[in-house]
Amino acid sequence: MRWDNLVENPAAPGNSALFTADAVTTRTFDTPEFRGITFHEIRARSIVNRVPGASRMPFEWTVNPYRGCSHACVYCFARKTHSYLDLDTGLGFDSQIVVKINAPELLRTHLASGRWHGAHIAMGTNVDCYQRAEGRYRLMPGIISALRDQANPFSILTKGTLILRDLELLRQAAEVTDVGISVSVGFVDEALWRTVEPGTPSPARRLDAVRTLSENGIDCGVLMAPVIPFLGDHPDQLRATVRAIAAAGATSVTPLVLHLRPGAREWYTQWLGKHHPHLVRRYERLYAEGAYAPKWYQRRITRYVHELAAEFDIGPSHRGTARRLPTRKQRPEQHAPLDGPGPTQLTLL
Repeated sequence: MRWDNLVENPAAPGNSALFTADAVTTRTFDTPEFRGITFHEIRARSIVNRVPGASRMPFEWTVNPYRGCSHACVYCFARKTHSYLDLDTGLGFDSQIVVKINAPELLRTHLASGRWHGAHIAMGTNVDCYQRAEGRYRLMPGIISALRDQANPFSILTKGTLILRDLELLRQAAEVTDVGISVSVGFVDEALWRTVEPGTPSPARRLDAVRTLSENGIDCGVLMAPVIPFLGDHPDQLRATVRAIAAAGATSVTPLVLHLRPGAREWYTQWLGKHHPHLVRRYERLYAEGAYAPKWYQRRITRYVHELAAEFDIGPSHRGTARRLPTRKQRPEQHAPLDGPGPTQLTLL
C-alpha cells in the first residue's frame, strides 16, 4: 500500500501530501456492522481540497473525512481514487476505509486562517461522510460545529440516515449561514437497491430522513441519482420514485444519469455481466463515447423527471411540507422509448 506523498487528488494543482506512512494506524472491529472492513486511521496534513478546474462540479472546495466507502455502490465514480493508494478499486474500495481522525481540528484551524475567505464547502461529493464508519468515529459533529462557528456556508450530500443524529447541529448552522442538504435516492425499487447499493439504508429509510429534516425546518432536496439505464429508467419506475420523493416533502428533485468513469466502469461492467449479461452490449453502445451517456438520453430523462416534479408539486413554494398527491394514478398517454434518440430543448444538469 502506498502512503508516502499521497495527495487527495493528484490532478489538482498545488495539493501537498496528506500524510506519511508513520501517521497510519490500522484497525479492525469484530462487530457485525464492521466485519470484513479495515480502517486506516491517519492524521491528515490538510482537509480542505480544491476541486480541479476541469471538473463539472458546481463548487470549488470540498471536505472529505473518509476515503473508500462501505456503501459498496457498484457504480460509485470515486472508486478510482483508491488506485492512488495502490488499493483495489473493487472490493478494496468497499472494505479498506481511510479515516482522517483529525479532520474537525484541521478544518477549524483552516477556517480561522486569514487566508480563508468563507467560500462554500461541499461534503459527501466523493464518498459519503455518513457511511457506517461515521457511527464510530463521529467526525461530522466537529466538522459541522467548526463551520457553524465561522458561519461558513456548506452543503452535504448523503445516502446515510445517520445525518439525523446531527439534526440539532444542522439547525444551529442554518440559523447563521447557508446550509444545503441533499439525500441521494435514484430509485425506490428494492430489488435493484439490494444489488447495486448493498451497504446503504433502503430508499424508504432515506426518504424518511428527508421527511424528518423537512419537518424540522431543514430544507432538503433529493438528488435522483443515479438513474440507471435499462434497469431503473422505465417511466413507471421514474414515476414511482418522483412520487415518493414528493411525498417525503423534498424541496427539489434533480435527476442524474449514471456515469461510468475509469475504475467504476470496470467494476460495474463486471457486476453487469454477472447479474444482467444481456445488457452488456447495450451498455457498450450507450457509453461508447466515454463516461457519460449521450446527451439525448440524459435530456430525455431530465425532461420526464421535471414533468413529474411539476405534476407532484415539488418545488420551493412547498418546502417543508409533505405533498398532497393525486389519489388516482395519472399517466401520460404515451412515452417514447428511453433507449432511442429524440428531440428535446432542455439543458443538461
